[in-house]
Amino acid sequence: MLPQTLLIDADDTLWENNVYFERAIAKFISFLNHLEFSPEQVREVLNNVERECIVTHGYGLHSFSHSLVRTFECLSVQPVTPELHAQITSFAHTIENHSIEFLPEVPQTLEYLRTRHRLILVTKGALAEQSGKIERSGLKEYFSATEIVAEKDSAVYHALAEKYELARESTWMIGNSPRSDINPALAAGLHAVFVPHGDTWILEHEEVNAAPAGQRLLIVGRFAELREHF
Repeated sequence: MLPQTLLIDADDTLWENNVYFERAIAKFISFLNHLEFSPEQVREVLNNVERECIVTHGYGLHSFSHSLVRTFECLSVQPVTPELHAQITSFAHTIENHSIEFLPEVPQTLEYLRTRHRLILVTKGALAEQSGKIERSGLKEYFSATEIVAEKDSAVYHALAEKYELARESTWMIGNSPRSDINPALAAGLHAVFVPHGDTWILEHEEVNAAPAGQRLLIVGRFAELREHF
C-alpha cells in the first residue's frame, strides 16, 4: 500500500474512556435512589439533559457535572443544597486524571503504522482534559500532529483536509463512533475504518452509513487489526 494519512480518534479507540463515565452514572443513579423512576428511566432523563448541556457547555467533565446536577434537580423533590451539589459533582470528579488504560496492542499497532503512514490524532472535547490524556498516554510521539476539536462534523473534516493538504483518496478516519468518526468523515469525502467498542457512549450511537461511490468503509474487530489493512 502507498503511504496513507490516518486520522485516528482517541477516546474508546486508543484507550478506555466511557467506561469511567458509566461507573460514575451508576453511582449517581444509586445515590438518587428514585422511588418512581426505574434506573433505565433515570438514565433516559440524563441522556436528554446531556444533549442539552452539550449545546451550552460542550463535552467533558464540566458538562457532565452540569448534567448530573440538572438531572437531580429534575427528578428529586429535595432542593440541591451546597452539600448535595458537592456530592453529585464528586461523581464526575472521580473520572478526572485517571490512569490511561490502552485497548489491546494499541502502542504496538501505532509503532507499526507510523513507519508506513502519516498519523494525525483527532479527538474532541475540552482542551485541557484531552491534552492531559494525550500527555499521560505517552502516545504523542507516534503522531505527526494532534487536533483537539469542539465537535466532529463534516465541516471539521473538510477543514482538516484543507489545513493538512490531505488527499481525500488516501485519507482515512479511524474510530469507534458512527456519529463523530465514521459518518461525518464519509460525508467529507474521506475513507473510514469503524472500530466498534462495546461501551461507546450512547449519544455517539448512530447507524453506520454506507460508503459513497469511490470511497471505502472498513469494519475491524479491534484496533490491532489495522496492521492487516495498512
